[in-house]
Amino acid sequence: MKALLLENIHADAVKALEAKGYEVDSRPGALAERDLIAALEGVDYLGIRSRTYVTAKVLESAPQLQAVGAFCIGTNQIDLDAATQHGVAVFNAPYSNTRSVVELAIAEIISMARRLTDRNRDMHAGVWDKSAVGSHEVRGRTLGIVGYGNIGSQLSVVAEALGMRVLFYDLVDRLALGNARRVDSLEELLSQAETVSLHVDGRPENKAMFGAEQFAQMRPRSLFLNLCRGAVVDLDALYDNLVSGHVAGAAIDVFPTEPKSKDEPFVSKLQGLSNVILTPHVGGSTQEAQVDIGRFVAGKLLDYEKLGSTAMSVNLPEVPAGPTTTARIVHLHHNVPGVLARLNQLFATHDMNIGSQTLATRGHLGYVVTDVSGEKYDGLLAELEALDETVRVRVL
Repeated sequence: MKALLLENIHADAVKALEAKGYEVDSRPGALAERDLIAALEGVDYLGIRSRTYVTAKVLESAPQLQAVGAFCIGTNQIDLDAATQHGVAVFNAPYSNTRSVVELAIAEIISMARRLTDRNRDMHAGVWDKSAVGSHEVRGRTLGIVGYGNIGSQLSVVAEALGMRVLFYDLVDRLALGNARRVDSLEELLSQAETVSLHVDGRPENKAMFGAEQFAQMRPRSLFLNLCRGAVVDLDALYDNLVSGHVAGAAIDVFPTEPKSKDEPFVSKLQGLSNVILTPHVGGSTQEAQVDIGRFVAGKLLDYEKLGSTAMSVNLPEVPAGPTTTARIVHLHHNVPGVLARLNQLFATHDMNIGSQTLATRGHLGYVVTDVSGEKYDGLLAELEALDETVRVRVL
């Protein structure tokens, strides 16, 4: 089995795959579409982070590819519809870097509230400006969290421990943690929060969700953070509000267009503004998070290859398959009536005894894991592949 890992995926992931007999090609940077297509020749498993785009053309050009591991939270850089169409499983790490993002958000909230960037700049310039003007504690101030998922909810807990009052807004009805309070609309949150932090996902409807209208609804001299997705914020509108002083400060970690490596220049309208903290998409980039992500996603890829388990797959029906002492056949198919009956008829024709069988469906796909025993395997795989409904079949 061959694996291609891009974008400096942690060495623990490489070790985990090599320990199971994989031939691993680990590279430091992202690859453009044409280069990725060339690199995927003969590759069974691909590992990426946020800067490599796995397009429909890439997936069409890599028929041997079994699965893609996104060693990060987001999967919007992967064409999930095309991956599903080609029977390529996609896994990510939805929890592993949560704490790292939260700690960066807290650090930036405190840095902006205490004007630490100004103090740092002045001191390096030889200016001793010992003043409390414009410097505030975060205790007692109101934090508005937009998106109360894994990161937003943990940010809520840590911020409250610092003495902040927490409001949150989410389209999903989520349980409030601690003393956090859910509000019914984004407008209500913006009218009350003194600091606004975005933690939404990359779904298309979130694109440009925060623009001139939303900035106008914020309280004067509020602070603003975006550590989720670059496309959700209109940076021109943010720039205008920072220059006018309506927004007192901003911390931005993600951008609509990001360099693929450190060799490419970074350009943004926000550069040069003293009230802005810019970081290069490092919210989840701590050693601890990268170790956890490397182990977690590599484990998911190994479970899929060895056991056929699709537990926590982003795009395929979820079947959490465990170890087996018999042969295992995994079958991904179009979800239409009668498929399971036809599948089992083939097993019966080949005198296969079914020890266990688990089926799950997701939209137009079905995924069945069958543990079988018998001796007449000749021709079985070819007949399973020949079924009109078959997308992909493997014998483990």
